Amino acid sequence: MVGPSTDPRGPTGAVPKRRGTELALLAFAVVITLAAQCIVDLTVTGSLRPELATFGVWITALWVVAHLVVRKWAPYADPLLLPAVALLVGLGLSVIHRLDLADAQDGTGSESAPTQLLWATIGVGVFVTVLVVIRDHRVLARYAYILMLAGLVLLALPALLPAAISEVNGAKIWIRLAGFSIQPGEFAKICLVVFFAAYLVDKRDVLALASRRVVGLELPRGRDLGPVLVVWVVSILVLVFERDLGSSLLLFGIFVVMLYVATERASWLVIGLLLFAGGAFVAYQIFGHVQQRVDVWLDPFAYKNGDGYQLVQSLFGLGTGGLFGAGLGGGRPDQVPVAKSDFIAAAIGEELGLFGLVAVIVVYLILVERGLRTSLVVRDAFGKLLAAGLAFAIAWQVFVVLGGVTGLLPLTGLTTPFLAYGGSSLVANFGLVALLVRISDAARRPATPPAPQPPRLGEAPTEVVAP
Repeated sequence: MVGPSTDPRGPTGAVPKRRGTELALLAFAVVITLAAQCIVDLTVTGSLRPELATFGVWITALWVVAHLVVRKWAPYADPLLLPAVALLVGLGLSVIHRLDLADAQDGTGSESAPTQLLWATIGVGVFVTVLVVIRDHRVLARYAYILMLAGLVLLALPALLPAAISEVNGAKIWIRLAGFSIQPGEFAKICLVVFFAAYLVDKRDVLALASRRVVGLELPRGRDLGPVLVVWVVSILVLVFERDLGSSLLLFGIFVVMLYVATERASWLVIGLLLFAGGAFVAYQIFGHVQQRVDVWLDPFAYKNGDGYQLVQSLFGLGTGGLFGAGLGGGRPDQVPVAKSDFIAAAIGEELGLFGLVAVIVVYLILVERGLRTSLVVRDAFGKLLAAGLAFAIAWQVFVVLGGVTGLLPLTGLTTPFLAYGGSSLVANFGLVALLVRISDAARRPATPPAPQPPRLGEAPTEVVAP
């Protein structure tokens, strides 16, 4: 008895492109975005603002342009990647707008939602550029070491600049000039993931070798530990000189997981955890800002009137939201400092409740799952590692951010991808998703059969028999 076919091809033998599915899901994301904007306006002000029509046309045009570009230049791409991003960006814009209204009522702050919409437009422009320019993701492997150098320069640049133009809230991760600010570490993340993928594909056979077994753990050869030690040193230097626990944790976590995926050896995970734990312990003993973050994490209420105020307010907001939340516009998320960027998840938890926050996490899970599925399906080893690294970068960043907001982990200063206010994070993550879309197009595209070779001289042509 023959079971149902798992062949993705339709009855005509063609692989479905699923662009219609993507368009329908994008329309759903736009409807959710506009509905959220209307609910916020009606709840807070009692009327709809005149700019809502312009916003609706603008946000619709953004996703229509992105969809048409995918339809033209990546027709076989996964149909869930772009709609998941559209839903997260739309919800983020709605929550930022809600916080803008709260600031206006208090007479403080400025309108951040229009600025975020401009950054989203630039992000879509980057998304389009990546898809149009990079027709084959394997081309990136040729520039692996150039991208590695660029990533390290971007990562280290704020530490080399004066604190007046690079330090915000104790972390030297910014470049601020003439009213314009950028966080170069967000772009360094993508450059280094590309380098990691190319390097590990080239060296995975060597890294998979084990020279000795200690306490049941297979240890690699000493010289093969070099790459891990270099990344560990870079991560610790970032932690020390930039006071940026988030970027350090993100960078090292991505590399160790990609190393595990490339070699399939769990010992690399153990080695990575031990190295990072050792480095973090030493940093805690030596540097005051690390001690401060950890002490606040261990007992935020002991510092509720000082350094722990932000985390305590976040926990109160999440508790106030309960299961179903106070409703969009019904809470006081503006009581949490920096709620538009670092703590936007707390604002969502207060006004949409636990169910709403879990729903947002599910959207992230869909985005990550589709990225990992792409990693499994794509045919080349570089694409597999690159897709896995990009997907894990999103998952790891969301985990670290939500861990900080809920008190599970020390605060890191990272932003929630696509939701939080911030141009650097938004634009960089659009570029990241564009790479995932490009790889998924290659993974789902039908394999091109080799062209028939002409028969050799004096040899009869080979007859092709249909299966």
